Amino acid sequence: MNSKTQNHDAPRSRRGFRSAVPDWNDSAPLDLTGRKEAKQEPRTGAPVFMKGNEAIVHGALLAGSRCFFGYPITPASEIAHTAAALYPEVGGVFLQAESEVAAINMVYGAASTGIRTMTASSSPGISLKQEGISYCAGSELPCVIVDVMRGGPGLGNIAPEQGDYFQMVKGGGHGCYRMPILAPNSAQEMCDFTIRAFDLAEEYRTPAVILADGLVGQMKEPVYLPEPRPDIPQNLEWSVQGTAETRENLICSIYLVPDDLEAHIEHLHEKYDRITARETTWEEYRTEDADLVLVGYGIVSRILRGVVDAGRRKGLKLGLVRPITLWPFPTAALRNACSGAKACMVVELSTGQMVEDVRLALEGMVPVWFLGRAGGNLPSVEDVLEEVESRWSEIGSGVAEEVAR
Repeated sequence: MNSKTQNHDAPRSRRGFRSAVPDWNDSAPLDLTGRKEAKQEPRTGAPVFMKGNEAIVHGALLAGSRCFFGYPITPASEIAHTAAALYPEVGGVFLQAESEVAAINMVYGAASTGIRTMTASSSPGISLKQEGISYCAGSELPCVIVDVMRGGPGLGNIAPEQGDYFQMVKGGGHGCYRMPILAPNSAQEMCDFTIRAFDLAEEYRTPAVILADGLVGQMKEPVYLPEPRPDIPQNLEWSVQGTAETRENLICSIYLVPDDLEAHIEHLHEKYDRITARETTWEEYRTEDADLVLVGYGIVSRILRGVVDAGRRKGLKLGLVRPITLWPFPTAALRNACSGAKACMVVELSTGQMVEDVRLALEGMVPVWFLGRAGGNLPSVEDVLEEVESRWSEIGSGVAEEVAR
């Protein structure tokens, strides 16, 4: 096996990676650390009524994807079913692999040619893909990976959950790598975010992930399909085309010399810093005067929006921060939204995973409460509001801080 050596233009630093850790106490303007999701203008044309899973495939094809490798698994099976029907119609390739391991390695091969490639699965299937995902990240191969989360651990069940946050956001494969993680909360966003994921993957040469709970994948809603992406680049300069001219484009992630591997990791993390600065995205709702800021992603964010409105009608000043990119996490935005609040409350379909990133982001500036459901159960607006009301007396009493600890 050949060792790959890469010369990077930036001078090597012997300081390690300490300097890459941001100081969130800096008063950097938010437009340097991300962007709020802009309010969408009314769409024109007729919407198509479809499942979120189906919308992913339409988004992929509109983004110029022409290769899909996957293995059906509930609650993500409609992605493979729809891809099998539609990819051949546009001259693309659909292949049902013999396993999840095979599928991700097929993605590796196709992505090496520069073609827009994707795969999709659900929680236990994603576990099987993790080695291949690490290989794609280490080789800087653009591809899109969809995880429609279901209950776990183990076989669990096929009901919706958000228990894969650690697996995907923290990098379930080995090594020092990151991937952009987009969390849609509607069928429309399943389409739109898939298009964005392909653009991010290609711009930064990285795998990009759509992380959706099973409810968003299975629910049917009207979806407005945008125009196809024009002029998708072909024969990218780094890709392998099976020609003499591209023979030197070795797609590999092995660096046998420690200094070479460290240089490659530094190169990757410089790229991740650029992604953090440019691509962090979130939504805020009624946070300007909020005493309690709610935080949730995916389908939970839609429930929490109802909680905010119901609480406001009762005189409770509630607001919502919805992370859209789970990585990069909207740290600066969350700190800004909580700067005038008295507490923060995270709601997840798990026993608590994103809540750790919220606590790291806020660094004790306000108490952080948590409410979770698991096993496929969802909290209702009434459930969350009851929890808020039961703890409201803690705000400003000093008790909240002690409970949070």
